[in-house]
Amino acid sequence: QAAKSARTVVIAGVPDGLLHDDVMTDILMIHFQMSKNNGGDVEEVRYPTMKKGVAYVTFEDQEVVESVLKKDEHRLEDKRLSRCYLLKVTRYCENVSSFMIYLVVLPL
Repeated sequence: QAAKSARTVVIAGVPDGLLHDDVMTDILMIHFQMSKNNGGDVEEVRYPTMKKGVAYVTFEDQEVVESVLKKDEHRLEDKRLSRCYLLKVTRYCENVSSFMIYLVVLPL
């Protein structure tokens, strides 16, 4: 089994404060399990995190990470959301500083 960090992606652009955290976690899990989103079996979704609008998704298999990263656009759509939201999906790296995550979340 691949190390957990190798099976994890960072999701930025999660709409914050619209729904209860557990509902948003559920929506993210569904999104990243769907084949149309190049997804697969999700082991864990961590949301909320220390960074506003950021979630971590860990997959069962590392191959799914590669597949998810290849998808051009991740549009978070759900009937519980008023509109669709464009997510930024990046590879998780244990050495990423909080400054780098800050840059991903907040446009300059």
